[in-house]
Amino acid sequence: MNAILRIAAWLLALALVVLPVVAVFNGWIGSDRWPLTRLRVHGELQRVDAAQLRQVVQPYAQRGFFAVRLRDAQDAVQALPWVEHAEVRKRWPDVMEIRIVEHRPFARWGEDRLLSEQGRLFPVPEGLAVDALPQLDGPDNQTREVVALYNEARQMFGALGLGVDTLGMDRRGSWSLQLSNGTRVVVGRADARPRLGRFARMLPQLLSRHAAPLLRADLRYTNGFALQWGKASATAAVSFSSIAGITT
Repeated sequence: MNAILRIAAWLLALALVVLPVVAVFNGWIGSDRWPLTRLRVHGELQRVDAAQLRQVVQPYAQRGFFAVRLRDAQDAVQALPWVEHAEVRKRWPDVMEIRIVEHRPFARWGEDRLLSEQGRLFPVPEGLAVDALPQLDGPDNQTREVVALYNEARQMFGALGLGVDTLGMDRRGSWSLQLSNGTRVVVGRADARPRLGRFARMLPQLLSRHAAPLLRADLRYTNGFALQWGKASATAAVSFSSIAGITT
């Protein structure tokens, strides 16, 4: 009997020690004694709304220093528009510290998303003007490959004073792009870079031979291009050997 009483007394003493600790760390007590009253934000913020940020983290801060769930607060911050990455920490005695990296848009992706400079896709924020950004598209797991070919194509045609407005890869892996002068270029699936390189080298002479604008160029041929000038019905096949001074 005495042994049972000793065990009961020991369990009661343990409960008196443990339960207050559990209560503090769960926010049942102590949130008013150790509140998180200051918010410290780090990062070059241009688009994240400060009022919205405070509103999102306030419910977590109210739980107090010991009970705040940092992971949940971090997930909530990362769900905000324009937030690419966030880290949430606490500093004794009353500081919630948040470090934020904003999305920096590189291009439009598909119909309703943007691609950041870090290669992440995110929804187009409401009210954002995106017309000045290039239009890229492709499978979501091919963003690096699409960006790589876009950058190479931009260098190829930039030397000719032309920009690349759109570039995409379809589901079958076939490439196409549109230049800033309106020319639509169908590249195909195989040897995209060599084909674009040949076309870029020949383009000045091709344009010099026609007063009409070049509407479409199909590069999916072994020995030449199919070109569409001016009107939709004006189509011509051009072989590499027919262009003097060009070697391939």
